[in-house]
Amino acid sequence: MTAPVLTFFNNKGGVGKTSLIYHLAWMFASLDKQVVIADLDPQANLTAAFLDDERIHELWNNQATSSTLYRCIKPLAGVGDITAPALQKITPDLHLLPGDVALSSFEDNVSEEWPKSMGDNNLYRSMRILTAFWQVMQMAANQVQADIILVDIGPNLGAINRSVLLGTDYVVIPLGADLFSLQGLSNLGPTLRRWRGQWKKRQDNWCDSKEYQDYSSFQLPGGNMQPIGYLCQQHGVLLSRPVKAYDRWVQRIPNVYRETVLDERTRTNLRPDDDPYCLAIIKHYRSLIPMGQEHRKPIFHLTSADGAIGGHARAVSDAKNDFRQLAQKIAGKIELSI
Repeated sequence: MTAPVLTFFNNKGGVGKTSLIYHLAWMFASLDKQVVIADLDPQANLTAAFLDDERIHELWNNQATSSTLYRCIKPLAGVGDITAPALQKITPDLHLLPGDVALSSFEDNVSEEWPKSMGDNNLYRSMRILTAFWQVMQMAANQVQADIILVDIGPNLGAINRSVLLGTDYVVIPLGADLFSLQGLSNLGPTLRRWRGQWKKRQDNWCDSKEYQDYSSFQLPGGNMQPIGYLCQQHGVLLSRPVKAYDRWVQRIPNVYRETVLDERTRTNLRPDDDPYCLAIIKHYRSLIPMGQEHRKPIFHLTSADGAIGGHARAVSDAKNDFRQLAQKIAGKIELSI
C-alpha cells in the first residue's frame, strides 16, 4: 500500500507555493491526518519554514546519516543504493523530509538515465534512479503510516522535477494573476501529458525486459500526474498596476487551464471565483504572514501573545476557516477521508 503523493507545481515561481504547502500541511495534521512533507526544491525554503538555521546546518553537515532526501539518494551517484530517510518530527501527525541545496547536483544523474531507461540492458539501475524520489517518499510514509505526502518542487521543467512528478498521483497548480503565471500554465499542461506518455512507454519496456522477473518486488510509480485544479492568488491594489491590468489575466485562467492542462477545446465565460477547477482564491493575509514566520507557526495558530489582536485576531480566524475549507476540498478531489 502506497501513500498518495500530492505535488504543488508551476514552472513560474513567486506564486506563494511554499507558504501554501506549509499551511496545508499543518491543516491536514489538525484534521487528524498523518502527513509527510517532502521538500524537493533545491532552494529548501519549505525546510527553512519548519526548522531553524542551526538545525538545518546540523542536517546538511552530518555526513553519517540520511538526514535529507538528497542524502538518501546520493549513494546512487556511485555504486550504492537508496537509504531510509531520517524524518524530522514537527508534531505527532506532521513529519518533514528535509530539503538540501545539494540536491541540484543530482540533476545530471537523473537526466542521463532517462534515455537509458528505453534500452535493453541494465534497466534496473536506470529505473531505480528515475524513481528514487518516489521510493524514498514511500519509505518515509511507511515509517509513520502517512495518509498523504505533500511535495514542494522548484519552478522549472528540469530532469529532477520530471522524476518527482513521475511519482506524483495528483498535481495542484498555484497561479498568480499575471502573464508569467499564465504562460507557465500553458507550458505545464503539454509537458505533463508528454511526460505521462513517455513514462508509460518506459513502464512497458521494463515489463518486457529480461530483468523484470529478477526484480519482481520492485515497484514503480504510476506516473499519473493527475491535475485536480488550480489556486489563484488574490491580487493587491497597487498604484503602479491597477486592478484592470490584473483582471485581464484573471479572466483568461479558466480557458487556458482547460485548453492546456485538460486538453479541452470548450470555451467558458467563467471567472476563477466560479470555476469548479479553481480550488480557492488565496488571500494575501498581509502582515499575518511575516508574523507567522517570526513565530515559526502557521498564521491560523497565531495568538494574542504573538501579537494577533484586534483585526489580526479576526484575520487569524478567517485564515483557519479558509485553509480548512481548502484542505477539505482537496481531500474530496483525491478521495482522502476527512
